[in-house]
This record gives sequence, C-alpha cells and structure tokens, in this order.
Amino acid sequence: MTIGILETGRPPVALRAQWGTYDDMVRSLLGRDRDYRTYDVQAGELPAEPTECAAYVITGSSAGVYDDLPWIPPFLDFLRRVRGHAKLVGICFGHQAMAQAFGGTVEKSPKGWGLGMHRYEIVEPPPGMREPLGFAIPAFHQDQVVTLPPGARVLAASEFTPIAAIGYDDNTVSLQGHPEFSPAFSAALIKTQHHIYGDLAAPALLSLLQPEDSGRAADWLRTFVDGGGLDTPG
Repeated sequence: MTIGILETGRPPVALRAQWGTYDDMVRSLLGRDRDYRTYDVQAGELPAEPTECAAYVITGSSAGVYDDLPWIPPFLDFLRRVRGHAKLVGICFGHQAMAQAFGGTVEKSPKGWGLGMHRYEIVEPPPGMREPLGFAIPAFHQDQVVTLPPGARVLAASEFTPIAAIGYDDNTVSLQGHPEFSPAFSAALIKTQHHIYGDLAAPALLSLLQPEDSGRAADWLRTFVDGGGLDTPG
C-alpha cells in the first residue's frame, strides 16, 4: 500500500539538517520500509484522485485552518472528497483541518499555547492500544477543536485539550499531539522559537524530561493504517 503524506508545513530551516522535515518524521513514525508519496500542500500539490494512496497522513503546520491562505480551501475540499475512500490520519494541524472540513469548529484557544509534554487520557480505546491507558506526547498548538463534527467521537482528552483525539465512523482518525516529535526535537524547537513562547518555554522544556509514550501512540497509528478500523478489538 502507498501512504500519502500531506505535508502542510515544515520545521524551522535551522532544524532541518539535524532533524529533517515533518515528512521524514512521519516516515520514521510509521516505518521506513513502506511505500510513501509526499505532497507539498502549501504549494497546491494534492492527489489527483482520492484513491491515489490507500492512506493519508496530514502533518502539522504553523498555519491555522481559518487563515486566509490560497491552499487551505482546496485542501479542506480534498479531505471531504477522500473521506471514506482511503484511511485518514491527522496530526496537530491535520487534526484541526479534518474537524473543520467535516463540520466541526476550530478556534484559537483562550488558554494560550499547549506546549511541551502533554498527557492525554483515553476516552475510547483507539485501535492498536491493547490497554486503555493514557499517553504522553509532545504538544505545540494554540488552536483547538472546540466542536466535534457530526457523528465524530472523542478518543482521548485532557483538561487543557478536551478534544485531543477524534474517531469517525469511517477509516478516519486524528490527534492533537505530536507522536512523531521526539523529546529532543521538541526541545530544539522550543529553544529555536523561544521568542514566540516567552515564559512558557522553561516549564515546557522541563516537561520534556518526563517519560513519554510516543511509541504506544505510534503502535496504534500503524495498526490503524495497516487495516485496523476503529471497531477493531483492543
């Protein structure tokens, strides 16, 4: 099967030589022994047909889904067209874009930045998660999904992010956190963008020293992509 990576953003240039792009990180997350095709969504590149790939993963982005950017409307339209024809996995911006495309609401949260290592509790066990335990993964976001799309359900939540992972009735799932970000890359990103985060940077860096569960989150995403639908027993 071919996995399409819908690359909607890139890390700061200063970090790419050591850490790669979000495309590289998704490949490492799901396994480099797979067949991938990457689409530069910000440049207007999208699959010609929804079935061009068996699954699609939407990366993070510095953009907001409500931003007046020329690439966002056709991208959201593509998500509506692909739903039900291929697996869909959304990460951070991808989580928000899917919710926006399918009838939910995304807003800049009055809580401010969600930054550093965040722990999410399982509301409904996602596919591939053998035990209904929470998981801790890095977070980098100001925006949040505040209203679920019709028919969607919350899979994971936290006090800071009540809609932290969403499951749909077809082969479509998303999460707000970043299982593809290592703690080391997350720390480098915070340091590089310290001017953005201000006083939040120091406690966020400390949080990244805590145990993390990106491996467990990656396991259930791999299971999902490989054919385990949302109704697969845990």
